[in-house]
Order: sequence, then structure tokens, then C-alpha cells
Amino acid sequence: MDIKNTVLNRRAIKHYDPNHKMTAETRKELLELALQSPTSFNVQHWRIVDVQDSALRGKIKEAAWGQAQVTEASLLLVLCADIKAWEKRPERYWQNASDAAREMMVPMIKQFYEGKEELQRDEAMRSVGIIAQTIMLAAQGLGYDSCPMIGFDPLKVGEIIKLPKDHVIGMLVVVGKRTKDAWPKPGQLSLEEVCKVDTF
Repeated sequence: MDIKNTVLNRRAIKHYDPNHKMTAETRKELLELALQSPTSFNVQHWRIVDVQDSALRGKIKEAAWGQAQVTEASLLLVLCADIKAWEKRPERYWQNASDAAREMMVPMIKQFYEGKEELQRDEAMRSVGIIAQTIMLAAQGLGYDSCPMIGFDPLKVGEIIKLPKDHVIGMLVVVGKRTKDAWPKPGQLSLEEVCKVDTF
């Protein structure tokens, strides 16, 4: 599927075939494509919890107001972010760069993030949003449907997945084979309303 049709055909699908099993190879390919997502300073804040255990998925469904796609989709991903990734051996984010690039960029990471708690969280959550969109577009390209989800109790889900204290949950994303189409798009804003030239 070409990128234009991938973008146009991606919809938030709520109904999935619970009997469809994604192959291990496809699961790995999808997640490896997700890791190509960009992040500030290449810090790669995102952490993905691929929830495969059916009992855990059932608990997450309870924490997500009983939404069926949590257990019926082939894949349930809890997209998290390590807020302190910037200070955890930052040289590894530039290990394959030239010496000049590494020597310039690694010290800049600390200068950019240190002491800026709000920025640390904001940037981590931005990274979650970017990887979520990569996952959804990659899934569409691989012949799957997806749905981003914010309708859940993050504290309960955090307990279920044993979320570390310096991490946050951004959203859930489910991936699978649809059994029912999405509603027609309910009200797309015009390009003129959304996009301004130079200033507001």
C-alpha cells in the first residue's frame, strides 16, 4: 500500500476478530518499524509493553471501561515513556555517530533536560505520540487495523504492568483484523481553519 492510501485508510477501529493470531514475525516487524520513530536528541524515550498474557489483558480491559478491543485485538501495546531516559547512559544514543557528532551532542542532552521536569515529561509524551502514529501507519501498511486509546485508568494500568516510577503511560494502541468498519468521519476541519501562513 502506498503512503497516501495508508494515511487515508487508517481509522480508529473498535471491533476486531478475536480469533485472528498475528504471527511472531509480523509482530516483530511491526515493532521494529516502530523503533524508526524520531525522538529529540535520539533519546528514544518510548517503552512498549506488549501485553500478551490473556489474564493481564482482561485486567487492563476492566481498567479501560470494558472496551472489547483490549482483549479482542491481536495486539495490545501499552505505550510508555521513560522520563529520565535522557540521563541514563546518554552516550549510547550516539554510539554509532562520528566522534565529532557524539562529542557535540551527548553533552547537549544534559544541558537541554537537566532541571526541567516539565520539559522532560512533555518531550517523553511527544515521543509516545510519534511512535503511536508510526505503529498505526505501519500496521495499516502490513494489512492490519489499529486504534489509539486514552480511555483507561492510567494508575490501574500502571499497577498491572508494574510501571517504573520514572515512567509514564501515554496511551494504549491495539492492532488487529477489523470485523466492523469505523463510522464515516464525523467532522473534519478544513485546511484553512487548521493551517495558517506565517502567523495567526
